Parts: sequence; C-alpha cells; structure tokens
Amino acid sequence: HKGLIRHDDLIGSAPGSRFTTHLGHPLVALRPSLHDIIMNLQRVSQIVYPKEIGYILLKLNVGPASRVGECGTGSGALTVALAHSVRPGGRVYSYEQREDMLRVATRNLANVGLLDQVELKQRDIAEGLDERELDALFLDVRTPWLYLRQAWIALADGGFLGAIVPTANQVSELLAAFDEGLFGDVEVCEILLRSYKPVAARLRPVDRMVAHTGYLVFARRLAAGASDAEQVVNAPD
Repeated sequence: HKGLIRHDDLIGSAPGSRFTTHLGHPLVALRPSLHDIIMNLQRVSQIVYPKEIGYILLKLNVGPASRVGECGTGSGALTVALAHSVRPGGRVYSYEQREDMLRVATRNLANVGLLDQVELKQRDIAEGLDERELDALFLDVRTPWLYLRQAWIALADGGFLGAIVPTANQVSELLAAFDEGLFGDVEVCEILLRSYKPVAARLRPVDRMVAHTGYLVFARRLAAGASDAEQVVNAPD
C-alpha cells in the first residue's frame, strides 16, 4: 500500500540502505531478526509470542547441543526459536496431532532454513514420547496436567519442564497435578509488554499494549523416589 521497490534495486545493497517507493514513501531494507521471522510466520493457530519465548528459552536452559521436546507444534513459532537456539549440535523433537498444523510448521521451518534441526511427529502424546533423557520439554497443549507422567519419562533427572496455558483454572489444574511428586521447583508467571513511542520530545506509552497472552508454568523433573515436598536445591554440577 506504500508503493513498490524494484527487486533488482535491492540486490547487492548493504543492510540499512534507504529506498523510496514509486509512490514516494521512504523505506529502509534490513535483514529480518528472529523476532521479525516469528511475527511474520504463516499462522493457522495462536502462536507463542516473543515476549514469552525469550523467558522460556532461559527457564528451559536451551542452548547449543540441547535436546528439547515440544508438545503442540502449532504453526511452529516456538519451534523456530528452539531450533535456532540449539544449534550447533542440538535437536528439537516436536509433536502435533493435526496434519494441517504440521504442514504449515514444516513449511515455516523450511522457509527459514531450520527444518534440519527438528524432528516433527504426528502423534497423540498420551501414547508417550519416543525420546529419553531430554534436557527440556515444553507443553503447549490444552490439558498439560494429563501428560506429566509422559513428560517425566522423557526428561532426564533434573530436566526442565515448561507449559503455557491461557486461563487461570488451567494453571490450577496443573499445580494440583504437580502434587503427585514427579516435579518440583515450580514457578508460575505472566509476562506483560508495554512499548513506548520513540519520540524524544514526548516520550509516552503507545495507546495499546500486548498484555495477557498466556500463563507460564515451569518445574524441574525430580529423580525417582524424590518428593515434591522436599526442598529442591539449584546447585551447579
């Protein structure tokens, strides 16, 4: 709607170069960030937003060579971030029941060159996960409390578990399920993001903000025989 730029004019130009469309609008050509990529993926479902993704990656301790499970691939926004973060040497194992979702996620991952980092699997996770000794696992499903035993089996001792749910009653269900003693060191949080208008003379918040998108729940896998009532000490190896 702001006009056209000739594709040939972009070729060979440095990132940050300025252009003017045929309608006279000034634009700047930049390489997309991971944030840009995620926010512009094709969507057939609600995505995990960047404001949650950054905290998820830190809480799950995701980094190079990590082996990470994901239940609920959806459109693949979190999958893209996980795949980007486990390079080099890591792997993401993502489970999704719906074939149409997997098609979109496959295309999104391929378009950003990350498909080789991910194993996509069409399966009901009630049947269990193929992997063992995972470093971390994230549940983006409607009833995560039903799959804690499957998650416990797939994770390594002390492994990181995360989940996202949109409503408080879902959080309560998940917290009640943690009482079985498979997981400890539980955290519940919500992340709100408020942007400001970048005008030096009249700095103020923008009129709208990205407020509630989901509750985040994190926990750690306890070793066999451990109890959720026992104190969990976060100590380095």
